[in-house]
Amino acid sequence: MPLLIGCFFAFALAFAPRLVLLLAWLFSNRWDIVWRGQWLLPLLGIIFVPFTTIMYMFVWSPTGIQGWDWMWIGLGVFMDVMKWAQIAANRKGIPGYPKGYPAGYTPPPAL
Repeated sequence: MPLLIGCFFAFALAFAPRLVLLLAWLFSNRWDIVWRGQWLLPLLGIIFVPFTTIMYMFVWSPTGIQGWDWMWIGLGVFMDVMKWAQIAANRKGIPGYPKGYPAGYTPPPAL
């Protein structure tokens, strides 16, 4: 059963990171410990870099972030950059969007 809960949690983090962060903000004691009552920085994290915010919450400890913890935060940054790059690439596929496909263009079907 714990394995199933872990898999469900990983699935939720992959497909709805902002929802998971909002639920953590509302219902988790760890949120208050990690952010120490701040609200602006976590809110910006939820909006712009949710994966980095999740990784920061996972690796944070009272002694600070050190050693291999930075690898996990770097992975979160990488995932956020890839998400924003995918959003930019998707916008280019909208007909009539500046620097996108010209109006009336139909891209070839995917294989």
